Amino acid sequence: MRVAASRGRATSFSPFDNARRDDMIKPHGSDTLNPLYVAEEAAREQLMQEAHELPAITVSSAAAANAVMLGAGYFNPLTGFMSKADALSVGENLRTADGLFWPVPVVNVVDNIESIKGAARIALRDPNVDGNPVIAVQDVEGIDEFSEDELNTLVEQIFATGDDEHPGVATFKSLGRYVVHGPIQVLNFSYFEDDFPDTFRTAQSIRDEFAERGWEKVVAFQTRNPMHRAHEELCKMAMEATGADGILVHMLLGKLKPGDIPANVRDAAIRKMVDVYFPENSVMITGYGFDMLYAGPREAVLHAVFRQNAGCSYLIVGRDHAGVGDFYGPFDAQTIFEERVPDDALDIEIFAADHTAFSKKLGKVVMMRDVPDHTKDDFVLLSGTKVREMLGNGIAPPEEFSRPEVAEILMEYYQSK
Repeated sequence: MRVAASRGRATSFSPFDNARRDDMIKPHGSDTLNPLYVAEEAAREQLMQEAHELPAITVSSAAAANAVMLGAGYFNPLTGFMSKADALSVGENLRTADGLFWPVPVVNVVDNIESIKGAARIALRDPNVDGNPVIAVQDVEGIDEFSEDELNTLVEQIFATGDDEHPGVATFKSLGRYVVHGPIQVLNFSYFEDDFPDTFRTAQSIRDEFAERGWEKVVAFQTRNPMHRAHEELCKMAMEATGADGILVHMLLGKLKPGDIPANVRDAAIRKMVDVYFPENSVMITGYGFDMLYAGPREAVLHAVFRQNAGCSYLIVGRDHAGVGDFYGPFDAQTIFEERVPDDALDIEIFAADHTAFSKKLGKVVMMRDVPDHTKDDFVLLSGTKVREMLGNGIAPPEEFSRPEVAEILMEYYQSK
């Protein structure tokens, strides 16, 4: 896997010397996107009528999010939910049983199959919308069952731990053991379109806007948090270093762990930062409908896959990317690209970043690795707990840490709690 910036190590590859691409990066695994959303209105209406006559099951939030990502084209070239064989192969080899590179199983796992036994075609109901409307129709190619050992091994492979204190582990283990696999047709994008009409976007709509803007090389920035000053500068560093035409700020809109900041608050804070502090036509603010896995390295690779599908040439991967607690090393989400992602697996490249903070010595935000012989006192560093405490008390963090316009939005949120 090509890595665009290393953690202080020499590298024989410098993507910044490349000639400009003549066209946008291709999707993963195919020449064109294969979104599974049924876009033609008459066909969608007909399918919805059929769905009401089919055996139905209310799926988990995780499976509904997978359906949204499949429908939006982010999980190209998958055609539906994986079988047990595919899931186990992905867990062990980062490839499906037929050899497609993929980092995390995309499965519809349920705990009860009584209502769909023997059915060749079923309706999948959404657990996250009142009334549990049908989100997709699935052709059932088979129903497999994980053994306890298979499930535990798979969890260890995805999350690098079996500890139930890990939120992703706890969620995955709670889903059940039955794997309902087969292709799907997606009828809607759950609550994401209604709740985030200005932010939720499909992979194809992002590609289309890149083309309208004249962007060929784009850097993706993944976030489940508001953007502080360091994130802002990191995006600018990556854009300058790669020669990219723009930044895609691509925020997760689905379920998080307790204590994380809701998507609507993050959205408002990020939009304010971009409006005030970024040049015009340098940033697109969008979001995707998925539940956070907190799978660290594996999730970082998944982030790369679906950013390639959205047309991005680079993904910023920083310290503790997609991690939680102390379950992963600070750079594990970067080293997986070097150690387990073959050179021909993905076309997107990684901009590997260190911790970024305001240097008192230099008077600007820098990557800490770029300041030799520094001490912690050289940087403006605040813990998440300290920042939340300050915001809750109506105290804005230092401007070196957070832009005042962003802090104002966050203070309002924390004080409202």
